[in-house]
Amino acid sequence: MIDGILLLDKPLGLSSTAAGLRVRRLLGASKAGHVGSLDPLATGMLPICLGEATKLAGEIVEGDKIYLFTIGLGARTSTGDTEGEVVERAPVPMIERTTVAAVLAGFVGETEQVPPMYSALKQGGVPLYKRARAGEIVERPPRTIRIASLELVDAGPGVLTCRVVCGKGTYVRVLAEDLARALGTVGHVTRLRRESVRPFDHSRLVTLETLEAYASTDGSKLDSPRGALPMVSMDEAVGHLPLVCLGAEAARKLGQGQIVDAPEALRLPLEATVRLRDPAGGFLGLGKVAAPGRVAPKRLVAQKVSEYNSRPSTRP
Repeated sequence: MIDGILLLDKPLGLSSTAAGLRVRRLLGASKAGHVGSLDPLATGMLPICLGEATKLAGEIVEGDKIYLFTIGLGARTSTGDTEGEVVERAPVPMIERTTVAAVLAGFVGETEQVPPMYSALKQGGVPLYKRARAGEIVERPPRTIRIASLELVDAGPGVLTCRVVCGKGTYVRVLAEDLARALGTVGHVTRLRRESVRPFDHSRLVTLETLEAYASTDGSKLDSPRGALPMVSMDEAVGHLPLVCLGAEAARKLGQGQIVDAPEALRLPLEATVRLRDPAGGFLGLGKVAAPGRVAPKRLVAQKVSEYNSRPSTRP
C-alpha cells in the first residue's frame, strides 16, 4: 500500500487528472488525487495524494507558488497561451530592462485580477472553459490576488522570461497579458513551469520517467530501494495543523468513532482540525476538537483504525 504525497514533475501536454491516473497506475495506489491543477501547457510540481492521503487533500495548505514563465509579445490569443488562436496583434516597442523592472514592481502586492474564460472556475455549475468553447463570454468578477515577488529573468526580441512568487488563485496567463499591456503591447504565455508549491521542497520532484523505471524494475535497478521514493508523508503534509498525541486506549476508542480525552486540545478552539499521533509516533489521521480537552475523529487512516480496533481494551 502506498499512502503519501508524491511531488510529480508534470510533463508538457498532460492534464493534471491524466497525470494523477498515470501515477496511480504506475505505483499501484488504491486512490489518487492532485492538489492544485496545472494546465496541459504547464510543467512542474503537481502534488499528488495517493491512497489514504487523498483524505487529507482538503487540509493540505497550498502556500505560495513559484512560476517561471515566458511571454511572447506582439500577439494575444483566445486562451492566453499557445493553445489558442491569435485574436489581436500589436507592435512591440523598444523596451529597456529598467522599464520592464519598473513595470514588474508595480504588480507586487495585492491587486485585482479578472479570471480568464479558459479556466476551471464554475458559473451556474458549468466550468468557464466549457462556456468559452461554446463561444460564450460571461462577466467574471475580479478577485484579489497577492504577488510576493516578480522579477525579470531574461529578455530578448519580443520575448520576456519572468519568475513570480504568488498566492493561491493567481492566473499567470492573465498576469502575462496585463504585463504586456502595461508595456504598451499585447502578449501571451509561451512557456510555463511551476517550480514549487510551498511548503514542499522542489528537490523531491519525481519525473514520470523515474516512476516508469521504478514500476518496471520493482526498484531493483534504481539507486533507492523499493518503497524509498521521495514521498511526502501524510503527517508532514498537514504539519501546519496542531498536534495531539493519544494513548493506546484513546486511539482504540477513536478508531471506533468515539470522542476521547486529549489534554493537548484544552486550549484549542472548538471545531479546530488537529493531526493525531499514537504513542509510537504513528500518524492516526485528523480529528476535530469536540469540547475543551476532547477530540472526535474526522478523517482517520484506515490501516491504523484497523490496527487499534483489533486490539483488546487496556482498561483494567
